[in-house]
Amino acid sequence: MIDYQQFCQIKQLHDQDGLHVSQIATTLALDPRTVAYWLAQDHYRPKKATPRSSKLDPFKADIVRLLDKYPYSAAQVWQRLREQGFEGGYSIVKAYVRRIRPRQQPAFLKLAFAPAECAQVDWGLCRARHRPHYADIQTMPSLVGLPHEGTVVIPF
Repeated sequence: MIDYQQFCQIKQLHDQDGLHVSQIATTLALDPRTVAYWLAQDHYRPKKATPRSSKLDPFKADIVRLLDKYPYSAAQVWQRLREQGFEGGYSIVKAYVRRIRPRQQPAFLKLAFAPAECAQVDWGLCRARHRPHYADIQTMPSLVGLPHEGTVVIPF
């Protein structure tokens, strides 16, 4: 299949330069039958791709059902389909699973507050020395932070 640029070159070499089919074919590294075919055409018509069925088509409903039920990986889906008689390859299953699986949302929630609307507290553990022993003491808020205003340390 040739593109529009080659079609125009074929027409130009024939109409303006006066070259024959075999000369055009040699110049453009095309088969003479291809050049003869496109010289006979009045307009460039790109070839339309014919839709073909896929080996995966009969199993698409099963894939959707499996993924709705469990969060299987593409490899697990492919193994299950092989058990049902699927003869296609892993890559076609992987591409289809990637296309239909919903995108995962981030696993965290981003919070936004206006200045001084909230405070953040961090609990601390310190080592206190009381003669003759050491003791670990949990302190109630050892650090308070106010978003947008930096961090304020308040010892308790």
